[in-house]
Amino acid sequence: MKKKLVAVAVAGILGMPLAAQAQTANVVLYGRLNLTTEFMRGQQADGSNPTAVRLSSNSSRFGVRGVESLGGGLNAIFQIESSINGDSNGGNLGGRETFVGLQGDWGTFKAGNFLNITDDMHGIFGNVPTYLTSVLSTAALWGMDQYSRAAGGFETRNQNNLRYDSPSFNGLTFSGMVSLCDSSGTSSCNPNGHDGELRHGYAVNVGSIYNNGPIQVGANWDHNQQYRGDGLDDNEFTLTGGYDFGPVRLAAVYEYMKFDTPTGDLKRNFWGVSGTIPAGPGKIYAFWGHAGNGSGSAADGTQVGGLVKGSDTGADQWEVSYTYPLSKRTQVYAGYVKINNKSNGGYILNINPYPTAAHGADPGGLVLGMIHFF
Repeated sequence: MKKKLVAVAVAGILGMPLAAQAQTANVVLYGRLNLTTEFMRGQQADGSNPTAVRLSSNSSRFGVRGVESLGGGLNAIFQIESSINGDSNGGNLGGRETFVGLQGDWGTFKAGNFLNITDDMHGIFGNVPTYLTSVLSTAALWGMDQYSRAAGGFETRNQNNLRYDSPSFNGLTFSGMVSLCDSSGTSSCNPNGHDGELRHGYAVNVGSIYNNGPIQVGANWDHNQQYRGDGLDDNEFTLTGGYDFGPVRLAAVYEYMKFDTPTGDLKRNFWGVSGTIPAGPGKIYAFWGHAGNGSGSAADGTQVGGLVKGSDTGADQWEVSYTYPLSKRTQVYAGYVKINNKSNGGYILNINPYPTAAHGADPGGLVLGMIHFF
């Protein structure tokens, strides 16, 4: 009875005949609602630093995914995932992890719109209770996720993707991905997909993860070929690892960024440490990350994303948070996050960032959240 209800629901959502849905061996509806009340501060252009109270929806989603056996150990897979704006009207049908692909003993191949391999590294560094989202996200300085790929961000959801993930070799996996500049649909190429495809723009992302017992290690390289414009190439490298000692899990990360600009290259180093500590039924998570000054041959003041060339352009990000499970599906959490920009630093928080003055502002806030998985 339950499977029939699921099939009816999916058929209604997708507008497809029920008979066609019945051919699918395994179809699942899933999602989550993640809402936070936030007390935010950050210097404004007029020099004031007022406290603002916000309600934010953080990567809330609703999706359907399925697997169909094709025989001989080969499966067809699909997923359609949409965003939900739990704090206001609207959403984005199919705007999140949406793909079709094949899966077998040789690994998984998929094509569509989904996050890149750089995003996989953040889970190794720790994601409870951040869930890699909200202003608590670790991807504000690291990866600059608040910016599109065309504006300098790396830890992003790319469009027009082709991705391969290998099977596990005693805990070691490999992944490779290409994101095309494409005018047949939406594209994150700048200024638009057709200009990008004419100049043969693309992004390539390769990485590897080792996950065995208490040890996790990940490394990736991300390259943008003329994504931001003619002759402008970008590179990012991340190395991260974590070890679970039992009473505490510790992790560390190093990242190197390099951007081409009209006046030369713009470079930066980033490193951070984190710890996850059980506390009763919940977990405490603490994180510190440091972005160095922007360097390279670019002119002082050159900016890509939050990265600025020159002295006193670095920043630190601090966070401490606690997650408490009310059930297997429902959790509440609280956290405090702060970015301390140096006098010429231009970094802002990640998901639902709080607008601040251009340089030298220190955005931060207290977060009270609830998340339900279904």
